[in-house]
Amino acid sequence: MNFTVGFKPLLGDAHSMDNLEKQLICPICLEMFSKPVVILPCQHNLCRKCANDVFQASNPLWQSRGSTTVSSGGRFRCPSCRHEVVLDRHGVYGLQRNLLVENIIDIYKQESSRPLHSKAEQHLMCEEHEEEKINIYCLSCEVPTCSLCKVFGAHKDCEVAPLPTIYKRQKSELSDGIAMLVAGNDRVQAVITQMEEVCQTIEDNSRRQKQLLTQRFESLCAVLEERKAELLQALAREQEQKLQRVRGLIRQYGDHLEASSKLVESAIQSMEEPQMALYLQQAKELINKVGTMSKVELAGRPEPGYESMDQFSVSVEHVAEMLRTIDFQAGASGEEEDEEVPLDGEEGSAGPEEERPDGPEGTGGH
Repeated sequence: MNFTVGFKPLLGDAHSMDNLEKQLICPICLEMFSKPVVILPCQHNLCRKCANDVFQASNPLWQSRGSTTVSSGGRFRCPSCRHEVVLDRHGVYGLQRNLLVENIIDIYKQESSRPLHSKAEQHLMCEEHEEEKINIYCLSCEVPTCSLCKVFGAHKDCEVAPLPTIYKRQKSELSDGIAMLVAGNDRVQAVITQMEEVCQTIEDNSRRQKQLLTQRFESLCAVLEERKAELLQALAREQEQKLQRVRGLIRQYGDHLEASSKLVESAIQSMEEPQMALYLQQAKELINKVGTMSKVELAGRPEPGYESMDQFSVSVEHVAEMLRTIDFQAGASGEEEDEEVPLDGEEGSAGPEEERPDGPEGTGGH
């Protein structure tokens, strides 16, 4: 069914009223706002009933107003800008009313005596019957038409219904569809939000495990450094003991050498004495001293290999191989690892500490 829009002259005031009317249309029900009108935090307005319908669709488990159970509130998204609206336990009844919009609606209704969209409807004219307005709806062809088309025209054998009835029915269906679509969008947004939270949790858990992993390897390094210091200290003690013994022998031999050299020097000077009587007075004592000096027994020298420090070598190949096998424990949480693998002197860290030798004898193979 074809129809045309009549071009009747409109006054400037009527045009302004049309523009005002467009600003007073609820984006959910597509009707003029019905009081009370609530204003969302994003500054968009909704009929409180429409806001409640969207809210209930997005929060099906939320207790309705008047229930004895105290609800914790809920959330939904503005159908105009998708801004998330968080509600308290009062639900949409906790939203602030927009009294200014309500007053404007009252003034508009006072200034306009026609129903919503009446100006638009009175300009819809039938193309086949130019003087006839579009006032019925053909259910068979699913198009609006005029009464003459039903009586004499192409729709005389079709089933028709009053235009307002179909108008209200389809507008209600569209409103319900919009509400369902908004609710579906809210559910999709909720899934997106949950997945974003999963991403954030993955990042947080990875950061935490990296910190724990770093701490454990730092603890291993601390154990190695501690053990290295102990072994170096044992090596230094052995070095000092051997050096003290050898240096003591050097001093003993040095003192003997010095005394023997002085005795040799005295004996040579005595032998150069030209007077026999004077020489004989000193010769007996010198002979005894030389004999005694030659019979002095010095402390034994260090045994062969005494200077070797090979007993302080360590074998770390098996430890290095064990370190290379360190891997993540499947199914083990960070807390369980803290209890199962205490490090750096914690209670229960038996193993490396118990197996350590106290002296250089058990420090490793040669």
